[in-house]
Amino acid sequence: MPAELQLMNKHVVVVGGGVIGLSVAYTCACRGHRVTLLERQPEKRGGCSFGNAGMIVPSHFIPLAAPGMVALGLKWMWNPESPFYIQPRLSWDLLAWAAKFWRAATPERVAEAAPLLRDLSLLSRACFVEQAASGLDLGLVQKGLLMLCKTAHALDEEAHTAAKSNELGVPAQVLDARATAALDPAVRMDIAGSIYFPKDCHLPPERYLAVLQRELTRLGVDFRWNAEVTGWRRDKERIVAAQTREGEITGDEFVISGGAWSPTVARALGVKLPMQAGKGYSLTLKQPRQLPSICAIFTEARVAVTPMDGALRVGGTMEIAGLSETINPRRVRGIIRSVPRYYPEFCEEDFAGIEPWAGLRPCSPDGLPYLGRTARWQNLICATGHAMMGLSLAPATGRIVEELVSENEPSIPLTLLSPDRY
Repeated sequence: MPAELQLMNKHVVVVGGGVIGLSVAYTCACRGHRVTLLERQPEKRGGCSFGNAGMIVPSHFIPLAAPGMVALGLKWMWNPESPFYIQPRLSWDLLAWAAKFWRAATPERVAEAAPLLRDLSLLSRACFVEQAASGLDLGLVQKGLLMLCKTAHALDEEAHTAAKSNELGVPAQVLDARATAALDPAVRMDIAGSIYFPKDCHLPPERYLAVLQRELTRLGVDFRWNAEVTGWRRDKERIVAAQTREGEITGDEFVISGGAWSPTVARALGVKLPMQAGKGYSLTLKQPRQLPSICAIFTEARVAVTPMDGALRVGGTMEIAGLSETINPRRVRGIIRSVPRYYPEFCEEDFAGIEPWAGLRPCSPDGLPYLGRTARWQNLICATGHAMMGLSLAPATGRIVEELVSENEPSIPLTLLSPDRY
């Protein structure tokens, strides 16, 4: 190893073993840094990184907090089978988060955030392609994504988004039902039309995580399972060590990438990361009646469908119900009922006996991740709050964290993503 690289080597302690934590660990280890990864769960773990739709989506440049979402959310929240649901409960954190969400859901904020999300997504896509080209068996499929619209009204609304997408340099095509069927003839659809985003991709998330973990082991990363962070040892403006039940882990740089549990970890350092856990569900048909070749989103139902190694994963909903991972059967039922509406060859009975998966997405109030250093601590970096975009933005997040650790200029300006913005 060159002497100049050795001089820059640091011990990086990454808190969180989901796709963001693994991606941070991977880029830092590839750069030559020593990495210890702390994960509160055992090695055979779950979490929102494993059962998601596996989509890589430059098309998703509009943040969750967007104009109209507040009214739509209020309409949906009274229906337990709707795409969005808030479990009624007395919680100051929830009320404060909702107020911040409302303030962020403006056209001006979206216009400011869209180019940033575009750049993050395109950087991530380039990283995925680079990883696949290097020989990593990711199962990456570069066939685009279809936004399937059941009604002409939805197609017209999505056409406006397609126009904005093209303005931002993310290609989008408006297709009628016949053109959509020609693009993916493997599945029969009952739709008015679609928007096709050719730059989007998909992969099996479980495979991607396994590949990352295998590469990290090869690179000498020190995995600490069942290592929940219970506190911190500090010295003036620096963190000295993360405290776990099995002892202290010292380091030069500390990265909080604990998903929905990140606010709890950060709170002990006086760092506020307003966040709500957005529970999502998925079901995987091992032998589907038909297997589309392109991943898709049912626009009105807000349900994602992804072909994965011969299986078909169907997932969706956003349920704000705290850190509970309990599965709500009515939420799952709403997902299942949407499938035959768009793919009429399927029926609800196809999902009988399939155990639903649930995971908690870390949702910031403005729909943007927390990414960057904090003003309070010289050696603390936050990389969390990616909501439904965790997998999609993971490689870009890892690269940016590595650039900060190596004291280089980040690839993308981080002002809007500052962990101190609230």
